[in-house]
Amino acid sequence: MPALTLPALVLAALLALAGAQKVLDPTMTVGALRAMRLPSSPLLVRVGSAAELVLGVAAIVVGGAVLWWLVAVSYLAFAGFVLAALRKGTMIGTCGCFGREETPPHWSHVALNVVLAVGGAAVAVQSPGAPLEALTDEPGQAAVLVALAALALYLLYAAFVELPRTLTASR
Repeated sequence: MPALTLPALVLAALLALAGAQKVLDPTMTVGALRAMRLPSSPLLVRVGSAAELVLGVAAIVVGGAVLWWLVAVSYLAFAGFVLAALRKGTMIGTCGCFGREETPPHWSHVALNVVLAVGGAAVAVQSPGAPLEALTDEPGQAAVLVALAALALYLLYAAFVELPRTLTASR
């Protein structure tokens, strides 16, 4: 099993889950885009979020360097959006990636998204295959890998939602 299978699975699954959340409820993302004076219709958000969902699933199922580069670019775009909001001082309650959970933009979001983008680029260069293929090749390891991916996704959720709250409250 390639060494980057777990990070690849986590990167793509997080992208797909965030996309799915915004497809189901685009309200918070519409508000964030509107606050930044960007195109913000619910239909536009749903279409973009569906593309995010499809990209994440395709990276898991199909793989390939092009898809992994797109995953990396997606995370860079998210970092850029948060950075722009921070630099403008725009008050955004949340981007909608984690539902209605209040996750105002924070420098930790920029850092996390940059790290995730670097991870996507590393997968594109080093191991651009499909994580699903690696999982089906070794089912015994797959169960452990999926459990670790679920734990990593939970920890990323905490890093995106709880870390900024903690850092802001400690000031």
